[in-house]
Amino acid sequence: MEDNKQNQTPQADSNANAGASVAQSPAQGQQRRGPSRGRSRNSRGGSSDMQSVDKANDKKLAYSSDNAPAQGPGQGRDSRGRGQGGKRSFGPKQEAESSGLIESVIRISRVAKVTKGGTKLSFSALVVVGDGKGNVGYALGKAGEVAVGIKKGLNSAKKRMITVSRRGTTIPHAVIGKWCATEVLLKPASDGTGVIASGPVRAICDGAGIKNILTKVHRSSNPLNVVKATFEGLSRLKKVKVNEENAAVPGVQQTANKVE
Repeated sequence: MEDNKQNQTPQADSNANAGASVAQSPAQGQQRRGPSRGRSRNSRGGSSDMQSVDKANDKKLAYSSDNAPAQGPGQGRDSRGRGQGGKRSFGPKQEAESSGLIESVIRISRVAKVTKGGTKLSFSALVVVGDGKGNVGYALGKAGEVAVGIKKGLNSAKKRMITVSRRGTTIPHAVIGKWCATEVLLKPASDGTGVIASGPVRAICDGAGIKNILTKVHRSSNPLNVVKATFEGLSRLKKVKVNEENAAVPGVQQTANKVE
């Protein structure tokens, strides 16, 4: 019996030692794997950081002042990417200078149309064109790009110009233009008053060559409705007859006698 107990005790000790070794092995494995993974990650991160730093230095050298080409006025950029002076050229304004017409863009709207295939974006530009001598027109150009929409609107406005009756630098009489929910009051003014108007009405008056006028927009202030109401009122202005006797005599100021 004693021999059996002695034989059993070494086996129990060996089993206990084996269990302890098995219990310790996962912890040891984790301790061994942990630092190795951390080192590999750190080494990879360090190499990637060094590569990014090298690329940044290369870019700085490429865009340095020594290697950069000479820049004109308004082409320089600061650290935030903003311009350092100069004026941006605008397409319609350049075209207005070359063609002798007064062109102005009143509003540019982005339109999103949801279809089965997805959302389609387009732009609409409301423009006004005039020669400053009583002829003015407007149009709404639509296209997939802003520049194309403005160009289409300008071409269409040039074909739809109307003649506005004037009396010197103002209009012959007061009139109220109406379109949908918009009403625009137009009243003649004396010399030196200027154009008292909002953006859309001012653009139309400048295009028609009206220098002195009083205006007021009532109810809706939608730019498209304001433009249409203003054109509706200007189209109903009556023509002015000039005294033929004063017109025949040179050096005598022409006076308006009757309004048709």
